[in-house]
Amino acid sequence: MGKHPHIIKLDRSNGQREIVANHWLRVAEGCDDTIPAHTLLPLKEWLERRDELLGRADVGIWFGPDDEPEALGQDAARLSIIAVDFPAFTDGRGFSIGRLLRERYGFAGELRAVGDVFKDTLLYLRRCGFDAFEIRADKDVEEAAKGLDDFSEFYQGAADQPLPLFRRRGG
Repeated sequence: MGKHPHIIKLDRSNGQREIVANHWLRVAEGCDDTIPAHTLLPLKEWLERRDELLGRADVGIWFGPDDEPEALGQDAARLSIIAVDFPAFTDGRGFSIGRLLRERYGFAGELRAVGDVFKDTLLYLRRCGFDAFEIRADKDVEEAAKGLDDFSEFYQGAADQPLPLFRRRGG
């Protein structure tokens, strides 16, 4: 699977972002017996090899749009990275997957959006708990990062800011 050479990473504690090299390789399926460091496996393959891989911080999972976070369950909280594939701009299932991983399954590691990810989607992805963004290869990563600045305040609570505005303002 192709990848952009750089990703946008957010520090969830302070909102600061940086563009860094993308060291992770997302594989489609059928890894050999030895899985190299910095590999993102499909959920199904990771589940088949769960006992072998659970303790490895250098191996992560990626969810397709048809995958269910319930299949991973509480193991999510023990992983360092999970990627969620957005195969098309019109497919929003990954937003729900991200929120479920953060809010129901306690995932605190890097939650990366991959696939059809570009400037106009970044802010909404962040609101759902994503903190790393692998921009489409045909898009400029510096320009895409500006999408995180489209709005400075939000009325609703979300994964990135649980309290609604009226609660944050003391009302």
